[in-house]
Amino acid sequence: MLQKAQLLDSVKFPTDIDAFSIDQLKQLAGEVRAEMIDAVSVTGGHLGAGLGVVELTVALHHVFDAPKDKIIWDVGHQCYPHKILTGRKDQLRTLRKGGGLSGFTKRKESEYDTFGAGHAATSISAGLGFAVSRDLQGEDNHVISVIGDGSMSAGMAYEAMNNAGGMDARMIVILNDNDMSIAPPVGAMSAHLAKMVSSRGYRKFRGFAKGMVEDMPRPIKSTARKAEEYTRGMMTGGTWFEELGFYYVGPVDGHDLDHLLPVLKNVKAMQAGPVLVHVVTQKGKGYKFAEDAADKYHGVSKFNVVTGVQSKTIAKAPSYTRVFADALINEATKDDKIVAITAAMPGGTGLNLFAEKFPNRCFDVGIAEQHAVTFAAGLAADGMKPFCTLYSTFLQRGYDQLVHDVTIQSLPVRFAIDRAGLVGADGPTHAGSFDVGFIGALPGLVLMAAADEVELSRMVATSVAIDDRPSAFRFPRGEATGIAIPKNIKPLEIGKGRIVKQGDRIAILSLGTRLGEALQAAHDLDALDLSTTVADARFAKPLDKDLVRQLADEHEVLITIEEGAIGGFGSFVMHELAESGRLDTGLKVRSMVLPDIFIDQDTPENMYKQAGLDAQAIVEKVFSIIGRDMAAFSSRA
Repeated sequence: MLQKAQLLDSVKFPTDIDAFSIDQLKQLAGEVRAEMIDAVSVTGGHLGAGLGVVELTVALHHVFDAPKDKIIWDVGHQCYPHKILTGRKDQLRTLRKGGGLSGFTKRKESEYDTFGAGHAATSISAGLGFAVSRDLQGEDNHVISVIGDGSMSAGMAYEAMNNAGGMDARMIVILNDNDMSIAPPVGAMSAHLAKMVSSRGYRKFRGFAKGMVEDMPRPIKSTARKAEEYTRGMMTGGTWFEELGFYYVGPVDGHDLDHLLPVLKNVKAMQAGPVLVHVVTQKGKGYKFAEDAADKYHGVSKFNVVTGVQSKTIAKAPSYTRVFADALINEATKDDKIVAITAAMPGGTGLNLFAEKFPNRCFDVGIAEQHAVTFAAGLAADGMKPFCTLYSTFLQRGYDQLVHDVTIQSLPVRFAIDRAGLVGADGPTHAGSFDVGFIGALPGLVLMAAADEVELSRMVATSVAIDDRPSAFRFPRGEATGIAIPKNIKPLEIGKGRIVKQGDRIAILSLGTRLGEALQAAHDLDALDLSTTVADARFAKPLDKDLVRQLADEHEVLITIEEGAIGGFGSFVMHELAESGRLDTGLKVRSMVLPDIFIDQDTPENMYKQAGLDAQAIVEKVFSIIGRDMAAFSSRA
């Protein structure tokens, strides 16, 4: 055991494994896997994907010369072994914590993180950019894009491959096939074939054969080319990729270094054109509990390494996601036209529960948000009631379709926007910071934000009732407030907010779940003799203009607060106040929004404190507006 520990301890950077023998590389892979399991058991995070690429990561860093050679990881869920081998092993137990390592690749974190990744299907496009830049600058490095099979459901991957194939760009794409089963069984024969077609001898023979038919009549030349491609395709399964212009190599066992290393070395020696290496791996490989789990321990909380049992925090209340799922199921029980769509996140969005009840009315389209939105538009156009259920950050990928296919046509697609606001450990790539602004800019769309679980349930019912235009409602990740939800939920009146607490001097107008912090701030302000009204806007669009005007007319100070970036709800309110002439009356107005930065991972509580959107920040904002010293005012009160 001491010897094994010493081997990994001797590796600070990838150059340290250049001279390792194949036996040492196998030992190193085992140690990396053990280190990763131990670290993630303490931090939580994405486990299964990383376990599946341990040998591939070791092989890539042994064969190629990073960071000169550009290794680009798609999504980033699979990057933990890469971080271990690139100088960050000692920081691994800070993963996804405030001030610690990101759970994804991040350019600011390391020169070995060639390209940041939080979303899927970006690695081939980015890799092509690096390859073209290399050629224009006269450099000679390699570019390797590692993409998981799940990301191959995204159209962007094929757009990039089509472009790369058309340009005959010199780059390598590693297809990490761990779920789709698009490969024939991997064994000695397929490994031999992969090694053969990537070898210099085969490629020289292929070039000689092409030269032989080059001057022949076009029909013969075309037939010969197709015969070679399809013969090789029948043996290896790569005809599809060849049609996109890639030289296909594979399938090869991604856990067998005896097979994987020679193939990568052969591919490295190729000097022209794009190459796709089809590597078959097992998600969760090497940890029995991950291998046996349905989700392969894709995302885990802290867990016991020996038993595999995760230490879930006992929730005091259901999550907002669960509240949404229950509300949608309740509505779908009464209306058989309700259908639900998710993009590869059935568990994350709660639609796995909907699918259990209505398997024929729930559709997982894969990592394909653009398709999800237009698919929903088609359903709506033919009289169904689709709920397109996406994380806020992923809806960004379908914005063009939201504009052209849904909103311009006034189709009643219902958008359930999960993970609105700051999300915690996943950091800025997964934060739902911008949806209020980019959705609120669209004519005719109804946009709501839930303050608590009762309001969320009512917004689900409201969207069901809206059948002449698109609607959307947003809700955060995490635990709800714990208040009881009435059995008979009624829809909201469109465009009408509510006053939750009445005062007469300060007014706080909240959109979303900052309402709880606003009420706490109001309580503190009341104690300081600053009588405070708190209102819940409910709707960002259409805006409750009557409520906004009332608050402006009856108070000295009006503050809006939201879990979104500049240009959202506060801007809508400011526009109304300007148009109605209320900015000329001496009213003091401020908008509290997310700061104009990307906030790194931490607990949501700490992130909102950093953002200045907690109760204390609201109180401090009031005192800055009225121009009084808070400490002196507090002592007099």
